[in-house]
Amino acid sequence: MPSFQHGDATMYYEEFGQGFPILTFAPAGLQSTIAVWSQPSAPINPITELSPHFRVIAMDQRNAGQSTGPLDTADPWGMYADDQIAVLDACGVDQALAIGCCIGCSFIFKLAERHPGRIVAGIPMQPIGDDETNVGQFGPSFWVPWGENLIANGANVTTEEVDKFGHAMFDPGFVFTVSREFLKTLDMPILLMDGGDRAHPKGISVECAALLPNLQRIEVWRDPAVVPAVTEQMREFLRSNTPVAAAS
Repeated sequence: MPSFQHGDATMYYEEFGQGFPILTFAPAGLQSTIAVWSQPSAPINPITELSPHFRVIAMDQRNAGQSTGPLDTADPWGMYADDQIAVLDACGVDQALAIGCCIGCSFIFKLAERHPGRIVAGIPMQPIGDDETNVGQFGPSFWVPWGENLIANGANVTTEEVDKFGHAMFDPGFVFTVSREFLKTLDMPILLMDGGDRAHPKGISVECAALLPNLQRIEVWRDPAVVPAVTEQMREFLRSNTPVAAAS
């Protein structure tokens, strides 16, 4: 199972299947790991559903699972984006599709802003965000237990660094990684799958849908009755946005 050094960090990833690459970002907030995709809380597992058709690349985010590294307290989202690009580089991938659930939606938006052209189309599934319905959801109670666990397990970080890291990540609000103005300019094809709970407010999905100019949208997708049809719609979206030279 591949891991490699990326600066002072160790990044862990796995690959499944063959074809045009898809980089995947699992849910579970700061505990986003490959294993989360197989949990019941993730009704669609892109590894199992898409690896017969694509080369699926899954990764443990920094300080989750088997990926470790120092915290960038000034630009944490940029840190994650650079980690993700390092995984693509390690796989020899110049361009990829992307799927992200929960925090993974914010990762997709940041990658599109920070590394334009590396991601050719994206599927954000139930984006996280900050609005009037979930005040305090992404405050210290979200990141402090995660940081305490890191420290208890020997990570070379301090409680002060964890606090700076958490505030830098979540104080910006909205979808945390990019502005509304940036989403208005993002012409990358997006298949948005709505959220609808406290961590993934419906209003954030509605606002993203109103801003994104090149959008398809699925409002209901977690119901077991619709999962097969939604999964096929995801496959078709990915096929239709695979670069022609790669698909031929």
